[in-house]
This record gives sequence, C-alpha cells and structure tokens, in this order.
Amino acid sequence: MGSGFKIVPDPKLSVSSLKLVLLAVMLTAASSSELHGQTTEDGIMLSKLKYCTGVFYTYDKWDHYWEGPLYRSNGNIGAITTRTISYIGNYGLTDHINLLITVPHVSTSASQGVLHGQSGWQDSSFAVKAKLASVPIGRMGALRAIAVVSGSIPMTKYTPDDAPLSLGTQSKQISGRGTLNYLRRNGVYLNGSSAYTWRGNVQLDRPSYYTNGQLYFSDEVAMPNVFDYSVGGGYRKNDTTLVVSYSQHQTRGGGDIRPQDAPFVSNRMNDSKIGGTITIPLPRVHDLQYWVILNHTLNGRNVGESNTITTGMLYTFDFRRNGSKR
Repeated sequence: MGSGFKIVPDPKLSVSSLKLVLLAVMLTAASSSELHGQTTEDGIMLSKLKYCTGVFYTYDKWDHYWEGPLYRSNGNIGAITTRTISYIGNYGLTDHINLLITVPHVSTSASQGVLHGQSGWQDSSFAVKAKLASVPIGRMGALRAIAVVSGSIPMTKYTPDDAPLSLGTQSKQISGRGTLNYLRRNGVYLNGSSAYTWRGNVQLDRPSYYTNGQLYFSDEVAMPNVFDYSVGGGYRKNDTTLVVSYSQHQTRGGGDIRPQDAPFVSNRMNDSKIGGTITIPLPRVHDLQYWVILNHTLNGRNVGESNTITTGMLYTFDFRRNGSKR
C-alpha cells in the first residue's frame, strides 16, 4: 500500500480499552426480556407468533491495523470508515423455533489517498434458531441449550477485490452454532456461544493472483473457513439488561497481507474484541426498544483496530390475538 506508514509497538490492553470496559460495567438500562433474543449468539427466544423487526445503523472506523503480526498505520489510506444500515427481523414460528433475517446496505470510505469507497447491498443472511433444552437448576434459574443454522448470499455483484474498501467477500456461507445460556432469578445472566462457518469460493475479475507466497493462474479463490466464539455475562431482571462480552474470530488458513501491499480477499483475518449491549424501552410506546452496541478490537492479524457503535430501534408485533398487536 505504498509508503507513508509508521511502525508502533504491538499494544496490550490500552487505557482506552480499559475505559470501555469500565463504561460498559457501570452503565445500566431498562429492557424487555422478549426483545433481547434478536441475535444468533444469545440464548433468548422470541415467543410464538411474534415478529420483532427494526433498522440498525453501524459506524466502524480504524486508522491502525495489523499487517500480519505488524501493528501499523498507512498514510496512503488514512482512516477507513464503514457505515452499514441493516434491516433485521425475527419471527417466532413456535416457542422453540425462531426465524431470523438480516439485509445490510454498506458504504466504505478512506480519509486519504486515491482509493475510492464502495456503496451497495452486501450479503443477506437467514437463520433458524432452535431451543433444544431448558433445564432447571434448583429453584434459582435455568440452563438453555440453543442451536442455530444460518447462511448468507451476496445480494449484488460487488467486487471483493478492493480491500480494505470492499463491501464484503462475495462468498456464499453456511454456519452451525451452539449456545449455552444461564439465567438466575436474581438476574445473573451468563452466555457462551461458538460457531463454524464454511465459505464458498470467490471469483475475481482477473485471470491470476498472488497470495500466501504462490502465484495462481485462475480467477477463482478458495476461501478459508472460520471459527468464532464469544462469552458474556451481565444482569437481566425487572426489565433491566446489561451484557458485556468477549469474542474471538479465527480464520482457518489464508496468508498474511504482504508488506507494502493491499489486503487480499482470502487473507487470514483473526481478531479478539470486547463489547457491550444496552437496550432501553421507550416510554409510552409499548414494545418499542432502543439499542446501543459497542465493540472494540483488542488484538488481531490482518484486520483493523476498529471501534464500532451500532444503534437502532426494534418493535415487536404480536399476532396471537386475532392479528392485533399486544
């Protein structure tokens, strides 16, 4: 990616990271327990014949990144900003099976240099979330086991060969996920989740490419699969919810970004993140909820040291009473 960069030491947990952790621990907010089950990672289910839907806005920015293990910045691109507007929906087919959908529109930009950002529809995702078991633990709480099968497909023919400003990888994906969730009556909430994602090959608009020390005379790129996991905990009781989490994303293969070069679509991309989720039910509007989700990248390989904030609203429709809302 040219000259104009500086090398800085590989950071440990920085002061800003510690501030983020303390902020997440200190904040509390009101929440409806039904509305928290909107992701594939948590252990909460939406009730039968309810549909929770809304729009979220995500702002992600970084100006330092890891080129392999090397932590650096690059004056030719400056700061990379990604803005995403996502429609999400979750339908309770039964009390034990939920159907989820996400449709994102993504825009990218660089603060310096000649690289042009992209804007367009990215990859729509669909998931089936099933509660396999709910086991009482004494009189104090219950342990839930959740399984999720999900997949995603590109909605447009955007190019994946323009990292770090690409909209995505243009790869079709399918994932299997397992989650264990524990909730005590006194409000203690614990959650652990892991998943494995199989990724399809990607086709480039050129007849050859070089990656991981090898030249390929083909326009087709084999994508490495991905393993991820997250653990989290917090307090959920009397419509109050606060969740703090730690997650890791590990690519099973792929090469590093070459020195002075742009990232490649099949590069190994590993990261560890810390995050927090807060939800606030809006007064006088039943079943409408405001969300804030914060994430910070602690460490990584071939990824940006990003700070991410997601905000949006969700509304739940209840079709159990002759098609009327609750």
